[in-house]
Amino acid sequence: MASTTIGGTVTETSSNRPFREEIDEHKGHPGIRATTFNYARINDDMVEMLEKPHPSYFLLVLGFLSALLLGAVSLAIQVDVGIGNSGISHPIAWGFYITDFVFWIGIGHAGTLISAVFYLTRAPWRTAIYRSAEAMTVFAVMTAGLFPLLHTGRPWLAYWLIPYPNERYLWVNFKSPLAWDVFAVTTYMSVSIMFFLLGLVPDMAIMRDEAKRRGKMLQAKIYAIFAMSWRGTNHQWVHFMRGYLIFAALATPLVFSVHSIVSWDFAMASIPGWHTTIFAPYFVAGAIFSGLAMVMTVLIPVRVVFRLEDYISYHVVNKVCQVILFTSMIVGYAYATEFFIAWYSGSPYERAVFYFRPFGHMATWSLTGDQPVSFPLLAFYLMVFCNVIAPIPLWRKKVRNNLVAVWIICGLINVGMWFERFNIVGSSLQRDFHPYNWGEYWPTLVEVGITIGSFGFFFMLFSLFVKALPPMAIMELKEAAEPPMRKEHHEH
Repeated sequence: MASTTIGGTVTETSSNRPFREEIDEHKGHPGIRATTFNYARINDDMVEMLEKPHPSYFLLVLGFLSALLLGAVSLAIQVDVGIGNSGISHPIAWGFYITDFVFWIGIGHAGTLISAVFYLTRAPWRTAIYRSAEAMTVFAVMTAGLFPLLHTGRPWLAYWLIPYPNERYLWVNFKSPLAWDVFAVTTYMSVSIMFFLLGLVPDMAIMRDEAKRRGKMLQAKIYAIFAMSWRGTNHQWVHFMRGYLIFAALATPLVFSVHSIVSWDFAMASIPGWHTTIFAPYFVAGAIFSGLAMVMTVLIPVRVVFRLEDYISYHVVNKVCQVILFTSMIVGYAYATEFFIAWYSGSPYERAVFYFRPFGHMATWSLTGDQPVSFPLLAFYLMVFCNVIAPIPLWRKKVRNNLVAVWIICGLINVGMWFERFNIVGSSLQRDFHPYNWGEYWPTLVEVGITIGSFGFFFMLFSLFVKALPPMAIMELKEAAEPPMRKEHHEH
C-alpha cells in the first residue's frame, strides 16, 4: 500500500481503506450511520470544499454583499446629514449602534470558548467546529469594532480617541469604562487573530502540498506563506503544541474578562437598571449563549451544503445544544434576579424601570389607545420568548437530533439576544430619575440599514472564509484516525 508525506504527516493514497471506525453514539437513529475515516479521505473532503463553488454560493454572497452595500449607503447618508439623522437624541445617547457593538462582541466569545476553554478541558467534540468558530470570533470582533467609530458621528476623527501626546491637549479619561473597552477589545482581537493563525499552520502545510500535487502552483505559494516552512518534524510539533497551549491559557481569561468589561459600560453608571453587580456574569453567560447559537446558525447550513454529516455529527450538535441549554438557564435566572433585586432594593427608581420594561409607563400603553407601544416594550417580550422559552424544546433529545428545529431555535436565540442588549440600553435611558428627562426612542431607517449592513459584512466574510481556508482543523481530524504504520504493524 503506497503512502505519501503531506505536511509532515504520513498520508495514505488509497481512499478505500479505513484506519479507524468512528461510531457515533447515536447509531441506530434515522439518518445517522457509522462512518470510516482515513487520512486520504479527510484530505479529499477538505480540499473539495475549496474547489469551484456551486452557482448558488455566488447568489448567497451577492445577497450578503447587497446587505453590506445597504449599510454603506446608510452610513454615507448619516455622514452627510449628521448623527441627528439617527433616532439618537436626548436622553437616548445610545441606540442601535451600541446595541450592535455589544451583540457582536458576544458573538465573538463562542470561538474562544470552543477553541481555548474546551481545548484545555479536552472536549473531543470541539474538533469539527472550533476552526469555524475561531474565524467567526475574528469577523465578529472586526464588525463590533466599527460601531464605536460610527457612534461618534465623525469616524474620520477617531484618532482623537487614541491616548498620545498631541497639540489638541486632549487626553483619554482612563476612569471611563469606554476607555477600558478600547484596551479590552483590541487585546481580545489581537490574541484571537494570532490564535487563529497559529492553529492554521499545520493545515496550511497540507493545503500547500495538496496544491502542488494538483499542479496549482499559485495557490501553493499563497498557502506556503501561512505554512511558515512547516515540515511536521518532531521539533516543530513540540514548539507548536507548547505555543498553542500558551495561547489557549492566555485566551481563556479573555473570554470572561472582555465581556465583563463591556458590561461595566453600563454597570459603572448610576442610571436605574444599570447600576448592578450582576452585569458581569450576566453578560458573559449571554455572550456564550448567543455565540454558540450563531455557531449552529452558520454551521448547520455548511453541514448540509458541503455534506459534512460525518464530521459535524449529531453528537457534536447535541453537545453544543447542551451548553446552550446551560447558558439559557443562567440567562433566565439573571432576568429573574434583576427583577427581584429591583423590588428588594426598595428604590422607587429601580422599581419604576423594571415595571416599565414589561408593562410600559404606569401601565397606560395600549395597542389602540393614545399611548404608543414603546420599542423597549416589544424588545422585552421578544427577549424573554427567544432566550428563555424558545430553547426549552432542546431538553428533548429528539429535538436536538432535528437539525431544522435546532437551526430555527438558534436563530430565535440570536434575535432574542440582540433585543436583550437593546432592552438594557433603551429602557433605562428612556426612564431616568426625573420625569422631565424622559423620552422615547424609535430607530430610523439609517440605523436599521447600518445594522443590516453589519450582518451582511459578517456573513460575507465568513462565506469567503469557507472557500479560501479549510473550515475544519485537518490535523486534529486526523488525530481521530489510527496512524497507518500502527495499523499495518497490527495486521502483519
